[in-house]
Amino acid sequence: MAQSSYPFDGQTTSETQYSQFFRELQDNGVCADPNASDLRVSGDGSGMNVKVQPGKAIVRGHAYASTAVETLIISAADASPRTDRVILRLDPAVNSIVLAVIKGTPGGGIPSLNQSDTGIYEIALANIAVGASVTTILAGDVTRQRRFVGSRIGVWTTDLRPTSPRQGRLGYNIDSNSWEFWDGSTWKDLAPTVTWSTITGKPTTFAPSTHTHPAPTWAEVTGKPTIFPHGAHTHAWEHLTNPPLTFPPATHNHHWDSIQGKPSYFPAEGHTHGYLEAGDTISWANGSKQPHARGVSGSGTYYAVWVRGDGGFCRNTSSIKFKENVRDFAIEPEGVLALNPKIYDRKAEVNEAGEVEAGNKDEVGLIAEEVAEHLPWLVNYLDGEIDGLRYDLLGVALLPVVQRQAKQINFLEERLAVLEGKLS
Repeated sequence: MAQSSYPFDGQTTSETQYSQFFRELQDNGVCADPNASDLRVSGDGSGMNVKVQPGKAIVRGHAYASTAVETLIISAADASPRTDRVILRLDPAVNSIVLAVIKGTPGGGIPSLNQSDTGIYEIALANIAVGASVTTILAGDVTRQRRFVGSRIGVWTTDLRPTSPRQGRLGYNIDSNSWEFWDGSTWKDLAPTVTWSTITGKPTTFAPSTHTHPAPTWAEVTGKPTIFPHGAHTHAWEHLTNPPLTFPPATHNHHWDSIQGKPSYFPAEGHTHGYLEAGDTISWANGSKQPHARGVSGSGTYYAVWVRGDGGFCRNTSSIKFKENVRDFAIEPEGVLALNPKIYDRKAEVNEAGEVEAGNKDEVGLIAEEVAEHLPWLVNYLDGEIDGLRYDLLGVALLPVVQRQAKQINFLEERLAVLEGKLS
């Protein structure tokens, strides 16, 4: 492995060697305090440009200096937003460090920096948000990205502290045996001793919270009472003395799930119910027993009955006095003629005793799902699902069919009369 050393008198030192050497002594960045204006980038709304303040910087061991405000042109805005970067670019091939702008990709992210070890090396000063179709760069469009050169750590006495230090300069003071730093206006102890009097924002009182103490002996407890009234508490059965051998039962309750050996069903005993109590059903289908076996006393009358979803009964009323907003309802006769009566068997069901009861056989009627395809207003729903049919409205649905057929019959009879008249 070749060995080298530099710089020495009468010896040529290359730019690369000098750059590598100086990088060990100082970082890349602006030669100023962070709150200074050196090489600060800003937008003032004067057009598609930004201003860069004078200042100095070090880029990979090379020095840069600007003594006047520089104006950099920002490329015209695109149809989509983009982010440009203002940079210092070191180019060893042309021996220069200059300000430059890297244009971003519309709709893309922040452009990357070229940081080659021996070729072009770039450091960022600011990011520029270029909105879609804008014509000016404002102050709020600029995000500062400056980095600053580092400060070497020193050792000094109080009277030999560095003069004109940069903010953040750190060192060890051998007079006070403490680390201290320059905050921009005074030297401050890096790790000051904290005392109760120097703590700020502390509360004036401290409310006690739930806590415990190490168990003292009884003699160490002060202010203890001489007697202790008993309160609600429990004892384990094995701790009781002289418990009774038997316990006569008293009035009490048990949860149904805790009862063992209970029967699975209970035979009904003789009893009566009032007419149509909650949960009752009508034993005679179609209401045929009452109307044919008994008359109606007083001014009473018989009504067709509807049953609500909650089990309540109500009568079916049709008088105009119960109605408003009356208007014609168009019924497609083709929908009525598409209905197809079916004969079917009811599915078997399990009763309360757990026994399977066969359903009725050979019932005649319509299938609600088929009716829903043609006359959905005849279908009843329960819990969001098709459940039954309004058979009482089938007569209404048949009216337009009958009316149309009556017109057709009248028309055919008139034509037949005309034909017969011509033949006679």
